Parts: sequence; structure tokens; C-alpha cells
Amino acid sequence: MSIANPSPAASRSAKRMGRMPGRWLAIAATMLSLPVLAGPPYITDDAEPTDTGHYEIYFFGEGASARDGHDGSAGVDFNYGAVEKLQLTATLPIAWTAPAGGSGATGLGSIELAAKYQFLHQRDAGVDVALFPRVFLPAGSSAVGETHASLLLPLWLQRNSGAWTVFGGGGCEIHRGGDSRDFCMFGAAFTYQVTERFQIGAEIYHQGADTRAGNASSDFNLGATYDLGPHFHLMASAGPGLQNRDRTDHVVWYAALLWTH
Repeated sequence: MSIANPSPAASRSAKRMGRMPGRWLAIAATMLSLPVLAGPPYITDDAEPTDTGHYEIYFFGEGASARDGHDGSAGVDFNYGAVEKLQLTATLPIAWTAPAGGSGATGLGSIELAAKYQFLHQRDAGVDVALFPRVFLPAGSSAVGETHASLLLPLWLQRNSGAWTVFGGGGCEIHRGGDSRDFCMFGAAFTYQVTERFQIGAEIYHQGADTRAGNASSDFNLGATYDLGPHFHLMASAGPGLQNRDRTDHVVWYAALLWTH
């Protein structure tokens, strides 16, 4: 996503993780994976890298609730336009868990390192296409995340038309540790620029089970972004789970203050 020099069309939103015994283990794994797959304020990402020489810093908070408890994280997501069509990303989250009827935990979540490379552009191919591989380092504690590294390999597409932007895609995440299993995800989203400063959007997102005892999940989210000025932007999204709600999530939410330069 690129809004380092915002305009009505350039304010598009799209940049965006406890392990415990039994059923909660699978629930926590699903919820704590949210930032792994996310582009603020949506889980689905876009195909537009940060402008060359500019940066975007998201001060974010996110969470999910299920029948057996709540999870979330807060931290800083940093994007930098290193060269033309290449964005470098680093995310530092502090994660928390609050299982129903049990003791919670807080600690360093999985640090993310990523690079988004756009190899097709809409002006040439009719659609923007980008690779955005992400490496997730082990969390500081097994209570708040995976204690092994993992790799996400997604492909994202995007098309802009006037006030409308449509984007989506997906990929698979590779796990090698604990009871984790490889899984795939995909999503689709659209946004509409209502005014020069205000944008709304919606997405639908699906993720396969990421543990041996886990469940697949699907979510529907509504989002909005408001430009406070040329450098500060507010964004948020929220929505209900649609699939296996009792075992995955009832509600997911995300909010951030974005600083661009």
C-alpha cells in the first residue's frame, strides 16, 4: 500500500500474531495468526508497495474473541519503499491471551520480516500483481505464539478504477514444529473512496486449519480509513466469523494510527 503522499485515490487501505492444551490450543493458534496474514485494516493484502524512499509506520492493536477466550496483539508495523516496486516490512508485536476460566499471558509475539515485490503493473498488464513472502520468527513464549519459525508465500492482485479498488489473492504458510500444520489462505476485498479523506471497504477471508486438531475459519469484515492530514491516518475494521465460530472466532477487530512520510 502506498499513501506516503495521499490523494483521494492514494488513501487506499490494505497493509496488516498461546499455545495451550486441548481445544484452546487450536483456537489460540487461529486467533494469534491474524497479524501474520494482515494488511491494515484488512486481513487481505494488496499488490501496491510503499513509494520509493517513503515509509509507513502503523501503531496497531488487534484481537479476536471466541467462546473459550480472547486473544490479541499490539505493536508497530514498519514499511519502507527500498527501491522502485520493492517494499521492506518489519512487524514487532506484543501478544496476549485470555482463555476463559484460565490464567492469561503476555509476551513478545512472532516478529515478521517481509518483502513485497510488484512484478506486474496495471498500466501494462491491466492488473497489479505482487509477491509478498513473510518470515515469522519464534515468539518469545509458547504461551503467546509459535516457538518455531514459519514462512508465508502469498500472491496478491489489485485493480483500481476511479473511486473503487479491488484486491485479493492468497498463498500457503509452511510450518515445521509442534502440532502445527501447513495451511493455505485466500481473501478478496474492495474499497470505495467516499470523500477525499474518508474510505470504506469490505472483505471476505478464509484460512485452513493450522494445527492437527484445528479448524478452518472464514471471516467477513467491514473497514474504514480516515485521513487526519497528509501524514496521519486512522483505520479500523471488524467483523464476525462465518465458519466454525465456536472453535475459531466470534469477532475479529483491528485498529491503527498510520504515520506516513
